[in-house]
Amino acid sequence: MQDSPASELPSEGPIPDWWRHWWRRQTPTRQDRYAMLAPLAAVLLFLAAIVSAFWYLRLEEMDREQEAVKRDVEYAQQRMRLRLLERQEQLMRIARDISNKEVDAEEFIVRAESMIAQYPELLMLTWIDERRKITASYAAPSLHSNQIRASGEVLRPGETETMYSLARDLQQPVYSQPAAGPDSSGLLQLHVPLADQGKFGGVILGEYSIDGLLRYGVPAEISAKYAVALLDGKNRVLAGTSVPPRNPAGQLLPWASQPNDYEVPVSPVGNGLIVRAQAYRTGLGVIGSGLFWLVGALSAMTAWMLIANWRHTRRRMQAQQALMAETNFRRAMENSMLTGMRALDMHGRITYVNAAFCQMTQWSEAELVGRTPPFPYWPEEDRDLLMARLEDELKGRTIQGGFQVRVKRKDGTLFDARLYVSRLVDAKGNQTGWMTSMTDITEPTRIREQLQASHERFTTVLEALDASVSVAPLGSEELLFANKLYRLWFGGRAGGHLQMVATAGMSQPRPNDESLDHVDHFVGLPTNTLTSAGSENAEIFVPELGKWLEVRSRYLNWVDGRLAQMVIATDITARRTAEELAAAQAERAQSASRLITMGEMASSVAHELNQPLTAITNYCNGLVSRIKSKQISEDDVLAALDKTARQAQRAGQIIQRIRTFVKRSEPNRTLSDINVMVTEALELAEIELRRRNVRLSHYVAARLPHLMVDPILIEQVLVNLLRNAAEAIEQAGRPAGRRSVEMRVVPKQIDEQAVVEFSVLDSGQGLAPEVMERLYEAFFSTKAEGMGIGLNLCRTIVESHQGRMQAENIYNGSEVAGCRFSFWIPVSGATNPIVGKDAGVTIT
Repeated sequence: MQDSPASELPSEGPIPDWWRHWWRRQTPTRQDRYAMLAPLAAVLLFLAAIVSAFWYLRLEEMDREQEAVKRDVEYAQQRMRLRLLERQEQLMRIARDISNKEVDAEEFIVRAESMIAQYPELLMLTWIDERRKITASYAAPSLHSNQIRASGEVLRPGETETMYSLARDLQQPVYSQPAAGPDSSGLLQLHVPLADQGKFGGVILGEYSIDGLLRYGVPAEISAKYAVALLDGKNRVLAGTSVPPRNPAGQLLPWASQPNDYEVPVSPVGNGLIVRAQAYRTGLGVIGSGLFWLVGALSAMTAWMLIANWRHTRRRMQAQQALMAETNFRRAMENSMLTGMRALDMHGRITYVNAAFCQMTQWSEAELVGRTPPFPYWPEEDRDLLMARLEDELKGRTIQGGFQVRVKRKDGTLFDARLYVSRLVDAKGNQTGWMTSMTDITEPTRIREQLQASHERFTTVLEALDASVSVAPLGSEELLFANKLYRLWFGGRAGGHLQMVATAGMSQPRPNDESLDHVDHFVGLPTNTLTSAGSENAEIFVPELGKWLEVRSRYLNWVDGRLAQMVIATDITARRTAEELAAAQAERAQSASRLITMGEMASSVAHELNQPLTAITNYCNGLVSRIKSKQISEDDVLAALDKTARQAQRAGQIIQRIRTFVKRSEPNRTLSDINVMVTEALELAEIELRRRNVRLSHYVAARLPHLMVDPILIEQVLVNLLRNAAEAIEQAGRPAGRRSVEMRVVPKQIDEQAVVEFSVLDSGQGLAPEVMERLYEAFFSTKAEGMGIGLNLCRTIVESHQGRMQAENIYNGSEVAGCRFSFWIPVSGATNPIVGKDAGVTIT
């Protein structure tokens, strides 16, 4: 087909001027395209008009069918509603007669038999009293024996229980649908309540056959025209039939014929019972119309012929367009490449350069194509080297991995580049030259130099560390890295690394049992990101070095992907020596504090010892005088000697307790009984409290756990706090009724940790704010003769047991009524509660 010139368009006729102007502005190719598309569009529009007309007629027909179905279903629903209301009214009359005592069980059975015989949809009538006991029941002969209820029985648990209770509560008839059993079809139950002198007297239970309700309630003319069914609230078919889809395979087609149906709830049952009617198919529809298929076939044939002619015309232009597109694509691809491309012929003359090569060298394509060596982008100082390389290329001696050169831009600046040379082969397989690709590697070279400098700095820092650093892979004796100090201590092998890991207990065990062949030997290692895993710390002693080392380990992924363990060891020998000296000093301070405490209590202890000694002297003098006068019997002598022995034993216990308290000993933490510690501390402190006329009360909670402590040190803290409380009361000058100290020992939860709290509460003047700030300061005391180390030492002892100590004033309104010192000790995880006596209060 030849292009139609625009001048051949008729100049006269009904075509508007704007259409002619638009047509003349189009190219001949576009005019041909529009000329081919116009008939095709006309045919498609004609086919669309025919389809729309058929579709509109079909919709009108479906609307008429839907209106007819809706009208007939509502009529059937009204018939069923009236039938149900009539049966309901009859049952309500029977219920009213029963409530008025006009009907007994025999009369009820007579009426039930008459109703069931007259109305086939009724299956059974049952009279149930207020105790759910069946008074009378009559069932249709068609019912199965398992469904018949006998008089005198009690309804089984769960049978109509909900609706029975609902009818009792509402005092109105209630419909329900019980689940159908294996031997019965669907039922509809009606519960009509009975009233006995204003009270609930039971129900009349009428049971309908849903299938019979459909058969006798729906008019015959409607059953003949439609597929009528009764559904429950979940759209399950209870009775009747349903029309299957007319075109299951074509449900997605817009013209697929669907069943024409309508459904409505059956009143007075409600949404629990729905009547649905589906119209039977009466026509062939649009798809069955011969005229539709004839018009469609002619339209399709016409469209196919137009399309075939149009495709034949377009094939003439496809080859030319494909060639132009391929050429443009290859040119765009060459211009978009970031790698510079250069082609040489067999004599070394440049035959081609791409845009990236020109952009790198700042020389244009015209300035480079046709040039022979030396090329303008060669630096003058590298020309001899580059000429030798070019001669090797032309002779076929190319380097497989490429080589690095310097390239000069047109403005004289230099940059680093890597060249890759390959043979240039034409379509016939003959070599026509050499193709060279050039990549700017200035930035990668700079980054590589920076990484090398960074590695050197990192190595220098690690070598200068005063800690040993070593890295070894798991499961191997290879040493991946070791700094200078490690090599100085352990040499260049992994033995020192493995020794530190094993001594610190950081090595990972591996299963040796042959039955665990498939167990991962890395079990137990951290599964999260290794670089964020927490480190392990330990302090070990290395005999070969004679040093204490603090060892920290961490898992990491080595550069080759292997799982490795890094160990950092720091020499802490000087720190350990200082800690041992500090511990010795603290021990001596504790012993000195106990001696000072006993020195301050010397007068009280002397007074306490004087009483048993005086009693011993009196008993001995009395015995001597009575023996001389021969006025004593053997029993009196034995009684006096027994009392003398008890007094001597008492004095010995006082001296032994004081010796144990002041005796210097090594710290010995054991699982200690709290009751024993408190009792011994109270016995020591009671001497001082009695001397100062202070009353002591204490409370120890029952079933306290054992504590992992040094009992002598805890007793020292308690004695010190009790003595301070007695001195504070004496300084305050409290009257006899208010001179009291209270000590409590109770379990607590502090920061989600189980602890035992010891508290001492006095009735003194409390602590001033300036004293509270300096309370635990060494050598600070509010007493003129005090040394100021008691409370500081007490807090040190408590904190050495991982506990805390605090003091607070007790207020009675605005007046300070005393001070409370308390400390707590965490409970050891291996302790068990003590099964002892009940807690109590002791007053001295």
